[in-house]
Amino acid sequence: MTPMELTGNLTVLGYALATLGPALGVAWIFASVINGTARQPEARGAMMSTAYIGFAVVEALAILGFVLAFIR
Repeated sequence: MTPMELTGNLTVLGYALATLGPALGVAWIFASVINGTARQPEARGAMMSTAYIGFAVVEALAILGFVLAFIR
């Protein structure tokens, strides 16, 4: 047994890496909406509807990464 022996499943590492993209995507989407609302408050409704669509697409990628982590 070596001192630096790695044990476990590599799919856990893959899922951890796959969650970084959606996490950054959600953060950037809502940061842009907050910035846009601060600049032009009357356009909040149009920006929020677009943000919800973007949020759904980004979260679908997170769910897809979660499912693919369990498929061998």
